[in-house]
Amino acid sequence: MSSPVADPPLLSGLAPEGSDDGMSDALRESNARFAILTDAMPQMVWSTLPDGFHDYYNARWYEFTGVPVGSTDGEGWNGMFHPEDQDRAWGRWRHSLATGEPYEIEYRLRHHSGAYRWTLGRALPVRDDAGQITRWIGTCTDIDDQKRANEQNEILSRELSHRIKNIFAVIGGLIALSARRNPQAKSFADELRGRITALGRAHEFVRPHSDESQPIVGIVTLKTMLGDLMSAYPARDEGRLQIEGDDIGLDDRGATPIALVFHELATNAAKYGALSVAGGHVAIETRRVGDSILISWTESGGPQVAGPPQRQGFGTRLTDMSVVQQLGGSLEREWLPGGLRVNIGVKAERLVRG
Repeated sequence: MSSPVADPPLLSGLAPEGSDDGMSDALRESNARFAILTDAMPQMVWSTLPDGFHDYYNARWYEFTGVPVGSTDGEGWNGMFHPEDQDRAWGRWRHSLATGEPYEIEYRLRHHSGAYRWTLGRALPVRDDAGQITRWIGTCTDIDDQKRANEQNEILSRELSHRIKNIFAVIGGLIALSARRNPQAKSFADELRGRITALGRAHEFVRPHSDESQPIVGIVTLKTMLGDLMSAYPARDEGRLQIEGDDIGLDDRGATPIALVFHELATNAAKYGALSVAGGHVAIETRRVGDSILISWTESGGPQVAGPPQRQGFGTRLTDMSVVQQLGGSLEREWLPGGLRVNIGVKAERLVRG
């Protein structure tokens, strides 16, 4: 489907100084290049005057929307958005016009088929030598397929999490039933149920989350959260898993990635490391140094460590991503003969919102 498009906007400031005729020739050449460039792009491209008046759309816009040329000039563009998104998109756009800040928003844009498709809208200001905005150049990118795939993944993740929590509940119920039939095992059964409940709480922190499903934990402290996570392991009650040092506040921004890291460390220690033997010991230390938080995990008394593993597992890559990519911190491992030592460093501002 092809449609005629309006002439591209005059891009001031791109032509060399000279006569008016020379200026016009240079501007015409710039406009022609601009039109070819924008029509070659897969995105919809648009442009506005400094006050936000839309005066140009490339061919992709008219192919996507199917509207007549010029019908969305001025403020007509807002009518192309889903009714539920119009006020939000208009408000965000007015904020950018007032402040000069980049414009970015996701909204549903009406397709020529009549359906609304999710679109990512972005725009940046063009400024002259004096810093004044002379024009806004923006793009619209169709992200509907990606958006719906993400929504489907979120549904599957929630369903999987629900089923896992049900499994924890079923196991807890079976233990309680067994304890009623064998009263002499009640003390052991209560302890085991408590540890299963703790694992269930840890699961809610460490499962994949979207912005919508992220657990709302409010302000908690690092040591409180770590103590809750580690309560699933007998070594905690036995005094072989200790948490010491400075206490630091954190919320869901920092809680989930930190919980994931230490859940993975504890799981591996219980399988292969210090928590897999009766005499093993784990020390977790937290320290505030200036505006940074340092957290160490040190295993001792476990099986002898010959060196780093031959290959990096998924859990290791996941913990690295949690600290380095999500929190912008650092994570180092030392494979000492007496056990694994992990040093984590992260800015305090990344663990809790200001």
